[in-house]
Amino acid sequence: MQRSVYEQRLLHQSLWIGLVVGLAAHVGGYVLRSSVTTEPLELVADLLYALGYALWTGVVVVVFLQIFPEAKRRQFKQVLDAYEAAQRAEARAGNDQALGDDGAPTAR
Repeated sequence: MQRSVYEQRLLHQSLWIGLVVGLAAHVGGYVLRSSVTTEPLELVADLLYALGYALWTGVVVVVFLQIFPEAKRRQFKQVLDAYEAAQRAEARAGNDQALGDDGAPTAR
């Protein structure tokens, strides 16, 4: 259980870092693109802009395709486990009523 929580925390931290670095690179590339007039720096600005755009949009895609569905799956599993536990408790209560105080079945 601890390992799973640690892995989730590591995944979320790396996604946050990717989002921040991607947005910073995207904005930095945009600013650099608009202010640079020489050819080699224009290429660097375009590359930085594209890298930033790819990085932060990739993070958004991962969140929608992996993080949200996994969270929903865990919620459904918790609800299903609670339902099954309630069903088991109800079945045990029904069996206890069918047995007498001494554990022998009662006559009906």
